[in-house]
Amino acid sequence: MLPQILKRLRECIRERRYVATLHAEEEMNNDGLSIFDVERVILTGEIVERQKDRETGEWKYLVRGLTLEETNAMAVTKLSPTGKMVILTVFIDE
Repeated sequence: MLPQILKRLRECIRERRYVATLHAEEEMNNDGLSIFDVERVILTGEIVERQKDRETGEWKYLVRGLTLEETNAMAVTKLSPTGKMVILTVFIDE
């Protein structure tokens, strides 16, 4: 199941069918990351954890991969009912 989800996440990146939350954008700025770094994290990474949101019941996927500068980072994402990927937050994974 997770390989299929990762494939869908990567398709969303390639087709530019994604949005980033304000929180994700703030975290990117705090860690000196660009949206291109986040794209690369998802394109090179693997899903390391799946979490169910207690309030909404939606699945979130933690993807660990490499930024453009080869730094390990984590992107927390979900798939929306519209088929877009939502980037919930991003951080450097030291």
